[in-house]
Amino acid sequence: MSEVVGSATAPRRLRDRLRERASREPMLVVAVSMLTLLVALAVVPGAFTRTDPRDCDLDRSREPPSLDHPFGVDTLGCDYLAQIIYGTRTSLSVAVLTLAVTVSVALLFGGLAGYRGGWLDTVVSRTTDAWASVPLLLGGVVVLTSTEQRGILQVSLVLALFGWPAMVRLVRSSVMTSAGRDHVLAARALGAGSWRVLRRHVLPLSVRPLVAYASGFAGVVIAAEATLTYIGTGLQLPTISWGIMLFRAQDRVTQAPHLIVFPALALTFTVLAFVLLGEALRRRSPAS
Repeated sequence: MSEVVGSATAPRRLRDRLRERASREPMLVVAVSMLTLLVALAVVPGAFTRTDPRDCDLDRSREPPSLDHPFGVDTLGCDYLAQIIYGTRTSLSVAVLTLAVTVSVALLFGGLAGYRGGWLDTVVSRTTDAWASVPLLLGGVVVLTSTEQRGILQVSLVLALFGWPAMVRLVRSSVMTSAGRDHVLAARALGAGSWRVLRRHVLPLSVRPLVAYASGFAGVVIAAEATLTYIGTGLQLPTISWGIMLFRAQDRVTQAPHLIVFPALALTFTVLAFVLLGEALRRRSPAS
């Protein structure tokens, strides 16, 4: 009997904990909910639309939203809702690839510079300062205009190329602070090697502020990709991208405003989700 009662109260306790978490951290709950929807759209787009985004009918070009096409039709006669849904995968793919590169660079060079100090710290710091002087969008325009193939991988690598300095600085600062804590000094006094101390004691403390920053930076990456694509230096067809949708709609705003409205709303929603997540994680991170 007690087992039955226990199994019945377990879901109730879980709901209570979730309600408590939602009341204490509403921003985090909202951000996670928004990102869950975006991930679902990217992973299983077929669950949200059965229309092929490349199945087009020129006779229906620029039709406004209707029951058959809730988001309307683009200039080529393709269903706009399907393109919005499949474009989610493109934006999230760019964000994930860019973050994978920038976070790896930050942990490696920022961690070593902050922990070892000396000439290595000087070289990394001065290189970071010099590279940070090139704005993300400007650097992206310069490199991508000289690149023949501009797919998800190429755009992600270019954004990572100019997006790592702030993360390196953050990791370096966090590592320098964490390296002076008592348990880290105790581990070194007991004879633990530098690599072991850095990997097991210093970096885990430094990852928390990095995760918070990276979450917000993902929104910056998605906005930067859309901007580069909109001005004609980013992703290329046949990739389905919100930036490409905005680029093709810029001359037809008055004739078919839905061509601008829906990809702009999708972009705003996605960037806002990552910004809210980054802010929520920043508030949760303990002071270094």
